[in-house]
This record gives sequence, C-alpha cells and structure tokens, in this order.
Amino acid sequence: MRREVTLEEISDGKLYNVNDMVKADCQDCKGCSECCKGMGESVVLDPYDVCRLSRGLGKSQEELLNGILELGVVDGNILPHLAMKGSEEKCIFLNEEGRCSVHAIRPGFCRLFPLGRYYTEEGFYYILQIHECAKKNRSKIKVKKWLDTPDLKNYEKFVWDWHQFLLDVQEVFYQTEDTELIRNLNMYVLSRFYRTPYEQNRDFYEQFRERLEDAEKLLSLGV
Repeated sequence: MRREVTLEEISDGKLYNVNDMVKADCQDCKGCSECCKGMGESVVLDPYDVCRLSRGLGKSQEELLNGILELGVVDGNILPHLAMKGSEEKCIFLNEEGRCSVHAIRPGFCRLFPLGRYYTEEGFYYILQIHECAKKNRSKIKVKKWLDTPDLKNYEKFVWDWHQFLLDVQEVFYQTEDTELIRNLNMYVLSRFYRTPYEQNRDFYEQFRERLEDAEKLLSLGV
C-alpha cells in the first residue's frame, strides 16, 4: 500500500537488516493478542502465505480463498487478507485462549510485526513500527531470528520480486480506464498466483519464478 508518510512518523527512524538487533521481542506475547484484533483488511497475504496455509491446514488454496480468507482491494490490486470476525473483529485463526492457532504457518505480516518493511529503489530494509504494538518493555532480538522464516535469502528475494510485480500491475491500472482490462488482470493474478496449486514435491520459489516470468511477459505485451 502506498502511504505518504515519513519514516520518523511510523518508526524509530532506523533502518535494519537481518543481522541487526531490534527491540521487537514481545516475550511470546503472553497475555496479549491486541495485534490479532481490529486489523480490518490490512493483513494482506502474498502467494507464499496462502501456499503455506494451504499445505499446513490440509486445505486447497481454492478452499481458503472461498471460505476462510477474504478478498480486498489494495492500490487497485484485488488480494487476499486475513478475515476479522465477531464483535471484537478477531483474526479468524485466533483461538479461545487468545493464541494463534496457525502460529507455525502464520503469514509473513504476522512474522514481521511489530516490524515493517521500508522499500527503496534497490531493495528493502526493516523498520520498527512505534505505534502498532501494545506490548511494553520489549527486548532486543536479531531481526532474522524474529522473522522465524526458513531459507530467508530466497524468501527476501521473493518478497522483493512480488512487491515489484504488484507495482507494475498498479501502473497498468493507473494508465487505463478500461474496467474490463482491470478486472481481467486482477482475475489473472488471483488465478495464476493464488488459486492454482503449487506442487508439493517442488520448491515453491522455483514455481513462483516460473509463474512470474509468464506474468511479466504478459505485462510487457500490454496485457
């Protein structure tokens, strides 16, 4: 999402890489689940998130998109996000004890929090958001340990490539008033990257890159 804010408004003003120490450790969030409530449509999921949830829950990606997750619009892109339910608008995966029922396969957004990403023209850094987490007296932890993500190098490349691709798609939206073209492109992205299953016996990132190459060729042809 494009936001016209300064780094100082949303963070401690520092840029971190994966080997830096950052004051993000919430001590297992004991007694607190505030960040799992009232998030609206902000917990947007990328293709890896949906694939990981699909494999971990034993449900098809189609099942997730048609019954558990919700779709919303982010800068013109129609993308899935975590559903918030009930009077407290709790995450659909928050259990009765106020704990995450999918913690081992939680989305990247959840792994980051209270960190965020700060994108530049060359790549991205991590930032510590200062207005988001209700937990006080957080302790320092290395960024890569906090992210708790296997094959972090490939994951970061995937995050960057996906971010750049969505920006390219948005440029198409901004340059046209053809509603049918916008709809078809959104449906293509959903179908190609989210609804079509990824083979379990093949590396996710390899399959993603194949799909990305096809999608980029399509964009280069003017859709």
